[in-house]
Amino acid sequence: MRNPFQYGGVVTGESFCNRTRELADIRRSVENAEKLFVYSERRLGKTSLIRKVLSELPEQDYLTVYIDLWPTDGETSFVLACAKAFSEAMATSTDKLLKTTKLFFSRLVPSVSANDEGKPVVTFGFDQKRPDIPLLEEVLAMPAKASANEGKRVVVVFDEFQQILEYESDNVERLLRSTIQHQSDVAYIFCGSRKHLIRQMFMDSQRPMYRSGAHYPLGLIGEDHWQGFITEKFKVTGKSISTDIISKLCALTEGHPFYTQHLCHPLWELCETGGAVSDEMIGQATELLLERESYAFMNLWDSLTRNARRLLKGVAAEPLGIQVFSAEFIRKYQLGSSSNVQRAVDLLLKKDIIDKEEGGIVIPDRFFRLWINSKQNN
Repeated sequence: MRNPFQYGGVVTGESFCNRTRELADIRRSVENAEKLFVYSERRLGKTSLIRKVLSELPEQDYLTVYIDLWPTDGETSFVLACAKAFSEAMATSTDKLLKTTKLFFSRLVPSVSANDEGKPVVTFGFDQKRPDIPLLEEVLAMPAKASANEGKRVVVVFDEFQQILEYESDNVERLLRSTIQHQSDVAYIFCGSRKHLIRQMFMDSQRPMYRSGAHYPLGLIGEDHWQGFITEKFKVTGKSISTDIISKLCALTEGHPFYTQHLCHPLWELCETGGAVSDEMIGQATELLLERESYAFMNLWDSLTRNARRLLKGVAAEPLGIQVFSAEFIRKYQLGSSSNVQRAVDLLLKKDIIDKEEGGIVIPDRFFRLWINSKQNN
């Protein structure tokens, strides 16, 4: 029997838990052709949520374009990623794909092949004989042109949008801002998983994207929604789990979708068909997960400076909201000075190991936090 709990990839269908309000909010934003920043910590299900919204839009009315910016490192790769996503979204055959690229791109030379499913896949080169054509402007103009050409509303999703902060200049940001404000029939969704960077992009008055759209922070899923979801998954596979145990499970994962489904996965495996989950099984499942992750966690731990490790020990052990720059925290965890704390914070932020919340510094990886407390704070 297949394990009913999915994690690690895009979650779809019956494995998708709740998000009813979020689905409705984002759908309404799309229908109104708004510009929306959706951000949260990593693995919270942004991509699954956005893809579900897109999949439920009527194809006869909407053209949807999903662009993952994580692999990009500058303006050129941004242009190529956009051109590829736009072209493949508009074309279902090789002939149409070639016609589409020639219609919308003057300087990009397409090359089309088929993927494992037989669908056309396009890659682009540059026509060096036409260096005067501004590639970025042409690509950014495509959504509005596609809307007019296809007679449909266009929805453009930029995932891992904070990646453009790594580019050599803010040219992409500036041109994107000036372009989208004139595209009244195009909905834009900017997704990001490094919250402090995304907030910086649209809340800092010095940034080009300042106040260029509404912001939508994605939160955790409440225990009340997990109760019914987890109970049903165990029930339909001939197993049972009590509401008290689900509460203990949610206390460990804080209702985070990835970590909740990840912990439920071995918990379901440990429970025999016809049986019920026991309190001991939660400890066994947690220990099993930490053992599986131990090698990766240890390598990460060993790569950090002494003060970074000490800071992590403190943040993992103390309640949310602890002031890491306070004299008491610095003394308790032997950090020496506030400048040492600042260097450790900067390093851990850069490595994406911690994040900044309104309540203070947090370790978003729940299992890494548990591992630190169980292995390093003894």
